[in-house]
Amino acid sequence: METTSLPTDYFPIAIQFFVALGFVLTTMVATHLLGPKRKSKVKLEAFECGIESQGNARIPFTIKYFLVAILFVLFDVEVIFMYPWAVNFKELGTTGIIEMFIFMLLLLTGFYYIIKKGALKWE
Repeated sequence: METTSLPTDYFPIAIQFFVALGFVLTTMVATHLLGPKRKSKVKLEAFECGIESQGNARIPFTIKYFLVAILFVLFDVEVIFMYPWAVNFKELGTTGIIEMFIFMLLLLTGFYYIIKKGALKWE
């Protein structure tokens, strides 16, 4: 028995999408129209957890900070791919183990390259 999807099957999803979009738009318009509009110098000032602001917030960061952040996200996302493998460990058998070892080898090769390049060293 072959099942086919009809456009009417997606109608509830479309309704939910438009209801959510309508709620967001209605809420934004209502808060804009009904909310107070009292602007002052103190209200427009940056708030840092009750501590007085010091200096300009637009100072440049070193590229090392961004590099470490991107590398963290990259390796974190790659580790996420291990969870489905761990759940289906028995069903994948020997082929799954070999594929995971290849994946880990590539992951660790990249990590070794990053360490050798000195990308994680703080000076």
